[in-house]
Amino acid sequence: MSAEPRINDRIRVPEVRLVGPSGEQVGIVPLAKALELAQEYDLDLVEVAANARPPVCKLMDYGKFKYESAMKAREARKNQAHTVIKEMKLRPKIDPHDYDTKKGHVVRFLKQGDKVKITIMFRGREQSRPELGYRLLQRLAEDVQDLGFIESNPKQDGRNMIMVLGPHKKKTEAMAEAREAQAARKADAKANPGKSQNAAEGELSEAPLSEAPAEAPAEA
Repeated sequence: MSAEPRINDRIRVPEVRLVGPSGEQVGIVPLAKALELAQEYDLDLVEVAANARPPVCKLMDYGKFKYESAMKAREARKNQAHTVIKEMKLRPKIDPHDYDTKKGHVVRFLKQGDKVKITIMFRGREQSRPELGYRLLQRLAEDVQDLGFIESNPKQDGRNMIMVLGPHKKKTEAMAEAREAQAARKADAKANPGKSQNAAEGELSEAPLSEAPAEAPAEA
């Protein structure tokens, strides 16, 4: 059966309970009278409650109603939050600089409203020192406690130790804030078209003429 409601001449009942264009209750009227009013208002007669006795019909612009409904459904799909689990791998004896880099990634994921699976990878003799991995996971959880919480406590999984961090902020909230920030940046750029270019030129003129430092290794 079609999900579309019956409208106008497709309605086949002797009388209907009529609702006006503004939601006002007109009452029970013959179908012919309801169709006459629809033509008078240049609107459609739409059956909104087919199982009622008599069926409830409303006077509305059905084309506009369908368009607005489609736009609302599209916006709802756009704002739908999908749970994402990111993963970050660390070594028990990680370099301080590498730790800060990877902690930055965890912070970014949590700010986006995503969960983060932290994996400590043990190699060789490190497997006999699980406390090293546990302390590292606890340290990371404390460093990001303003943004996330321990959703799954550290546990050994073969040669690895795993912990899951959950964000305090819901995914939908993070998405809304990101859209607001993007809109604010666009508005600022439009209001001050030369601001970004001048700032970039200033940074280039003030930057020291030295070689960039070599990147730190991906893993400790």
